[in-house]
This record gives sequence, C-alpha cells and structure tokens, in this order.
Amino acid sequence: MPRIPDAEREEFSSRARSLFISKATIAWFLETATPGQLAACSSMLARELESRERSKRQRLLRQARFPVPKAVEGFDWSNVRFPDGWGREEMLSLDFVGRSEDLVFHGPTGRGKTHMATALGVEATRRGIPVRFYQTASLVLQLGKAKREGTLDRLMADIGRASLVVLDEFGYVPFDVDGARLLYQVISDSYERRSIVFTTNVEFSKWGTVFADDKLAAAIVDRVVHHGRLVEFGGPSHRLEESLMLGRSGV
Repeated sequence: MPRIPDAEREEFSSRARSLFISKATIAWFLETATPGQLAACSSMLARELESRERSKRQRLLRQARFPVPKAVEGFDWSNVRFPDGWGREEMLSLDFVGRSEDLVFHGPTGRGKTHMATALGVEATRRGIPVRFYQTASLVLQLGKAKREGTLDRLMADIGRASLVVLDEFGYVPFDVDGARLLYQVISDSYERRSIVFTTNVEFSKWGTVFADDKLAAAIVDRVVHHGRLVEFGGPSHRLEESLMLGRSGV
C-alpha cells in the first residue's frame, strides 16, 4: 500500500479530533485506509466542520439580536478620535474583548456610534464570540419585568453567556432607582468577565443623573475609566475630557 504523507495524516487527524472522533478510531483508520480513502474522508470531515462553523456563526448572529446588522467597511472615520496609543486597528482586532475591557462611544446623536458598536458585534459573531445587543432603556424594562415574573436569573444567565454586551443609547432615558440597580447588577457582574460597549451622548459627570444615584454612577464610571477606553464620535470634547478626569478622582 502506498505510504500516505505525514502532512495528510496530520490534517485528517486534526479534523477528526475536532469532531471528537476517538484517538483509537483515528489510528485504526490511518492504518487501514488507502490514500484515496483518506483523501475522501478528510474532505468529508472538512465539509462537516465548515458546515458547523457556518451554523454557529448564524446562531450567534440570531442570539445577538442586532436591530439591523452593520459592517465596518465604508465607515467614515474622519470624526472619530481614539485614546493616545490605541486606535482603529486595536479596536477592530477585538483584542479588548479577550481582555474583558470596556469601550465608551461618546458623541452627539447621528455620528455613527450605534453603527460601529453593531459592526463590532457582527464581526465578533463571525469570529465565534457570543454577543448581546440591547437598547439600554429596553433592557431595563426587560430586567424589571423579569424580576416581577421571577425570571431574572434566567435573563441574567442569558446575558452571562455573552463575551461582548452592547448597551446602546445609554443614558438617553433616565432610570428609576430599581431599574438603575438592576442595570448596575448587569454591569458589575460583567467586570473582568465580559466587555461592554456603551454608546452614549451623556458625559461621565452626568451619569449620576441617569442612574438617579451618584454612588452607582461613580462605581460604573470607575470601572470604565480604569478598565476601558473612551472613543469620541463627532470630534473632540473638552467637557468630556474634564469629566473623565473627574471620574478618575471618583466622580
């Protein structure tokens, strides 16, 4: 029987292991298969792996619940300002997700904050990363309803399955105390476990008004300031820089 090249044997073995075929079965097949049989089976395994990966990406995209999927391509970056030493390439690499770092997209309405947050989320699902997208006011309503109906643990567990959470339009609608505490629980539970992308037109110094609780706001700002990055949409904001410094001192 013609000898099968080591590279082809290893390629088959790798694909078979990915499909949880036992080492014993793999070894048996490699000992008995002809080159043609190995090539055919290896191609079949590759096709199955591609099918599973495609299904996984589609499932993650559905679970993320994006209102309208967006893409990075064609985005106008001219009015986006990144922190010193960290820029577009670092953000698009999604390395911040692996480090469970947060991003705050701040700027006036209509400057592309939601578009970019969505595009990052879509790209994350393509890479096999679980994402959840929420309009913040809607999430607060969902949390309140779940608490009343006794299903809060289930909702929190669903959020907990994500590695990236997008809180869109954060602060556009003030919360009552109960809603603020529930949202704070989501944010605090995510610390060092998952990344959060906030899109907002509210400066850090005003987050206390949004939460109706300065202490909750201070805790969240402290998390973002010390474990996240600020990206400005629509040009520089000196007032935001001032509130960022205020956040570093505890709000």
